[in-house]
Amino acid sequence: MEPQREPQMQPQGEPRAGLQADPSTSGMPSRRTLGHEVLLVLALSLGASAIYSIIDIVAALTAAVPLSEQTSTLNASRSERPYLDLTLQLLRIGLNVVPALLAIHFLSRTNAPALRSIGLDGRRPGWDMSVGTGLALLIGVPGLLFYLLSRELGINTTIVATGLPEQWWQYPVLIAAALQNAVLEEVIVVGYLLIRLRQRGWSPWAAILASSVLRGLYHLYQGFGGFIGNLVMGLVFGWLYQRTGRIAPLVIAHTLLDVVAFIGYALLVDRVGFLS
Repeated sequence: MEPQREPQMQPQGEPRAGLQADPSTSGMPSRRTLGHEVLLVLALSLGASAIYSIIDIVAALTAAVPLSEQTSTLNASRSERPYLDLTLQLLRIGLNVVPALLAIHFLSRTNAPALRSIGLDGRRPGWDMSVGTGLALLIGVPGLLFYLLSRELGINTTIVATGLPEQWWQYPVLIAAALQNAVLEEVIVVGYLLIRLRQRGWSPWAAILASSVLRGLYHLYQGFGGFIGNLVMGLVFGWLYQRTGRIAPLVIAHTLLDVVAFIGYALLVDRVGFLS
């Protein structure tokens, strides 16, 4: 997502191969072809989610019930039959990862090895884990406070983090769903999109802003608080990725945020008043 580069700080020994890729490299598709590829990947994944989210917020704003009295369920049950529900949950999680794999496949044709080019390899596990954990704390606490403020201001729905039944598989499925969300979003909206926009000649901050707006849009169904909160999260994540060339800390942070939100909600919804 950035054209010409400036010297920037990065973890020791970090080559940032993906961000340094040059559109003039031999064998690189034309900018037009890359643009078509980006549109197709987004149309099959988070771009489509953004469109549905815009429709959802319009429907919510034109409903008879105020936005603040509406709910948004993140992990809904899909069947009253527990094992059919489990099957459908696992199928949904598995298929939702496919667009991220497709994006990695496309990157492998121009930025091989693809996982290393976006910093999703195992070269720096300690650094990735420490930065990811710190990032989750940095985003999580203010994010919860902003969500509560948004509800009080009437610009956000009430988030139901899980509607899954109380079965033995509830928590494993929630953890798997959190990991799937993190991989899908960070691979496509940060790793893949920033590289492709950079290769199309976008400036670093224009690319980060586009990525962040997209992140906010596909969360708009939650309300305007969800849009703003995720836009800010996107700016922080995009900036960190441009500095380091690694999405592994972002995936870790995103997974931790969702795990705490999903499982915390399931454990505390009947005990903490502001969750319901």
